[in-house]
Amino acid sequence: MAYRKLGRTSSQRKAMLRDLTTDLIINERIETTEARAKELRKFVDKMITLGKRGDLHARRQAAAFVRNEVANEETGEDALQKLFSDISTRYADRQGGYTRIHKLGPRRGDGAPMAIIELV
Repeated sequence: MAYRKLGRTSSQRKAMLRDLTTDLIINERIETTEARAKELRKFVDKMITLGKRGDLHARRQAAAFVRNEVANEETGEDALQKLFSDISTRYADRQGGYTRIHKLGPRRGDGAPMAIIELV
């Protein structure tokens, strides 16, 4: 399977994609480069599929990848709880394609093509 290296070592790339996946689950919309957004889409779709499955093994697989960050300050809900309670029920009848990528213009500093990735 081909993938983008994103100019990083494998451990750095995995950490970055874990962080971006967690941020997308919490905020449901983030701005990043096009290449990162396209690569991130695979991981987010897999996490939502695990959330839809909802059993203990799926929860442990998702917990091994998603960082444990607080999604909602008032309720104390973390990213994993939000994935399995809110997001998975929202996409219960959808067969895939949980994310949407909007292309933006180039970044001012280095001209990198930017995009917004969001949950549909």
